[in-house]
Amino acid sequence: MKRRDFMKSTLGTALGASLSGVSLASMAANAATKIESEDINSRALLKDEYDLHFLAIGDWGRNGADHQIQVAKQMGKWATEHPNDFIISTGDNFYPSGVVSEHDPLWHYSFENVYTDFSLQWDWYPILGNHDYKSDPDAQVRYTAISRRWKMPSRYYSKTFKIKEEAEVLIAFIDTNPLVPEFYQNSEYGPHVAGQQPEKQLAWLNELLQTSDAKWKIVVGHHPIYTAGPRTDNYDTLAVRKVLQPLLEKHRIPLYLSGHEHSMQHLKVQEKHFHQFISGSGSEVTPVKKGVNYSRFEASTYGFMYFAINKEQLQVQCIDHEGKAIYSSIIPWNA
Repeated sequence: MKRRDFMKSTLGTALGASLSGVSLASMAANAATKIESEDINSRALLKDEYDLHFLAIGDWGRNGADHQIQVAKQMGKWATEHPNDFIISTGDNFYPSGVVSEHDPLWHYSFENVYTDFSLQWDWYPILGNHDYKSDPDAQVRYTAISRRWKMPSRYYSKTFKIKEEAEVLIAFIDTNPLVPEFYQNSEYGPHVAGQQPEKQLAWLNELLQTSDAKWKIVVGHHPIYTAGPRTDNYDTLAVRKVLQPLLEKHRIPLYLSGHEHSMQHLKVQEKHFHQFISGSGSEVTPVKKGVNYSRFEASTYGFMYFAINKEQLQVQCIDHEGKAIYSSIIPWNA
């Protein structure tokens, strides 16, 4: 008998003998467990009353300059110490003029080498800002195929997240740049907004919001609809308000999140259903105006926002570049 056959025969006999005295009941009692790594790592212990959590940062890409690194450090610290599922970028991801390709060195200087904390390696859902339109905005779409965490499948898209009791949170990530008519005559923006068919995007958004059964529906766009910053009555603010506000009101959207203004703001026009939050101070900050009647909070402060959602309510906190929570608000569902 060959050595290989001898070994197979001997092992088979030994195994059969060892199992002959083992009952099926005892084997069942020692059935394998089903523990996944995410069930036992340290982040699994970060629990609170909310089901979905995310950070929001905007207007950040400056090679680490002007407090970008300090804000990134506090984002990492906050996400390490609190539950967090993903990060939203509200646009103007690369200053001064976007990226020329998915291999542009700015991906490393302004993103990969800045947001290095392990807690920031979860998914990022970005949108495009006006500065991103000065080069090749589709390069940021193509980077999705290179980066594990950069999730931008197209210039506008949506994502649905599950929360408890089979409820869902729908987030529509839109591109507000084609909604500004003046951009089509702009020498820098014009070539990249040409052919974008804004009416097609608005029809897509309308159908998405109309057909979704999600408990919470949130829209994210770069340009604000209202602002207590320098662009209160600017042409781009007014243009986006004209076409987007009717859709938000029609579908009773509770939250519109934007950037563009380099500050943190919470705005609520009295007769409108939606709250607007501006998170645009990931690096440079610009002034805010006091006494604007629809502003509940405004701060010309470096930082980011932290959102937490369950079926009953949504909590928003503003965190500055020193890690201090400088504002907090709770929005009840369908309030």
